[in-house]
Amino acid sequence: MDIFLKVQRYGRTLNYFTQTAIFHLFDLLLHFMKTKTLKKDKVNVITLGCSKNLVDSENLITQLKGNDFEVVHDSNEEDPNIIIVNTCGFIDLAKEESINTILQYAKVKQEGNIDKLYVTGCLSQRYKDDLEENIPEVDAFFGTLELPGLLATLNADYKHELIGERTITTPMHYAYVKISEGCNRTCSFCAIPLMRGGHVSRPIEELVLEAQTLAKRGVKELLLIAQELTYYGLDIYKERKLAQLLDALADVEGIEWIRLHYAYPSKFPEEIFEVMARRKEICNYLDIPLQHASDNVLTAMRRQITRAETEALIEKAREMVPGIAIRTTMLVGFPGETEADFEELCEFIQEMQFERLGVFQYSHEEDTRAYEMEDDVPAEVKADRANKVMEIQQEISFQKNQEKIGKTFRILVDRKEGGYFVGRTESDSPEVDNEVLVDAKKFYLRIGDFAEVRIIDAMDYDLFGELVAAD
Repeated sequence: MDIFLKVQRYGRTLNYFTQTAIFHLFDLLLHFMKTKTLKKDKVNVITLGCSKNLVDSENLITQLKGNDFEVVHDSNEEDPNIIIVNTCGFIDLAKEESINTILQYAKVKQEGNIDKLYVTGCLSQRYKDDLEENIPEVDAFFGTLELPGLLATLNADYKHELIGERTITTPMHYAYVKISEGCNRTCSFCAIPLMRGGHVSRPIEELVLEAQTLAKRGVKELLLIAQELTYYGLDIYKERKLAQLLDALADVEGIEWIRLHYAYPSKFPEEIFEVMARRKEICNYLDIPLQHASDNVLTAMRRQITRAETEALIEKAREMVPGIAIRTTMLVGFPGETEADFEELCEFIQEMQFERLGVFQYSHEEDTRAYEMEDDVPAEVKADRANKVMEIQQEISFQKNQEKIGKTFRILVDRKEGGYFVGRTESDSPEVDNEVLVDAKKFYLRIGDFAEVRIIDAMDYDLFGELVAAD
């Protein structure tokens, strides 16, 4: 600006053409500076952790786009100048991944390749003070329920009219729908209530509106998620309302599959099985983390259920919903878990023959009730026990898949990959369960469509099929 004033002051001594050329030069310079200054921000939202975090990221992206931001998700592009990392703080491995990701982008910021770095999500909720002290490169940290504050920092408004609208980062034919937030359970090993707070249900009308909006955009499958599905409605309706919600969602035109994730076994509302059996839109699939089978460990975990009650629940589910696929998770290495406790767990898994099963190793989490106990199962023992559980389940899965050879199943086609169309049966959820592969050289399937497929071969977790008919 000083140079500009000097040109004005001494311009009279310059001839007309020289003066004009200089002012044209400054016009171009000022235009360039303005263009650079007003360059539109581009945000890259990085999501770590579970599907509940993914929904949070999708809501964040929707709000940013509603404020005219250009936004990408989990992108490797180099041009975003703002990074938002949505973290997970569930167990040690998840926390390590989150911290490493933050440090990675803190280095990128130090090198001058991004302008701003923000962190949100569970890890940020739980360890905000420590993170602020140790990673000063981050411009601001936000907790799980601080979306309006994050938006305000970006000079963006929280638009209430966008509630129920959501950018979908999954393939467009399926979407996760979070029916509640937080958890009122008191499991001794779990830190989720510390990060997500108490249980808060979303009204049925709001969820139906969201489902209708998703269906109009081509979504055919809803994956219902929460910290605890069966508690749904107790806070706002004073009674469990998951069965009524399922009926309402099943009435939404265009929704063909509705899948249930993360149900608590204690005091399970059996009317859910009745709705599942009655409504073809409700998948014969239930994700119900059981965690253990030894009564000693279940009591220490504060799971409010015994092995006998668990077995009765599984028997009731299979009686009321023939062909139901039950997915569960087990937790090994909990403080005080003896070899006898673990052998009882293995026996239980063999006896129950779960269709789908995953396993976690116990993580000693601060501020949980279990943290007061001695973490007395060595890391190598935890790993060995987790491996043994998965070896048992691998054999169970192989045998169940062999029984499917020659049978025809309806699948939903998710993608094309490595010369195959890849889909899922009603018994399978995206990313965590079995997949059906159809040779793309022999058959053509449309991604996002349903198809009838005959199984011709099977492995531990993958099925191979041939097209019988397309929807």
